[in-house]
Amino acid sequence: MEIHRAREDVLVAGAAAGTTVAIALLSGFGLVATVGSLATLAPLFVYFVYRFTRKGGPYGTWDVPRNWMLASLIVGVGVLVSPLL
Repeated sequence: MEIHRAREDVLVAGAAAGTTVAIALLSGFGLVATVGSLATLAPLFVYFVYRFTRKGGPYGTWDVPRNWMLASLIVGVGVLVSPLL
């Protein structure tokens, strides 16, 4: 694996892991509605989709790590907001 690809992978994994931890902490301390354990892991699903759909290119203009990180954060916010609806 090339070093820049490894760095991209770490960034996306870090965003997904950070979002997952934030959901678990916010839910655990009662700052938001209780979120189920499967829903808590939803941002990691975004990372796995990122990981297993990138098979060496060519990548489109939208297929950049920043967008995958944003997708992970959007999924996390969606998980936090969904019990309130």
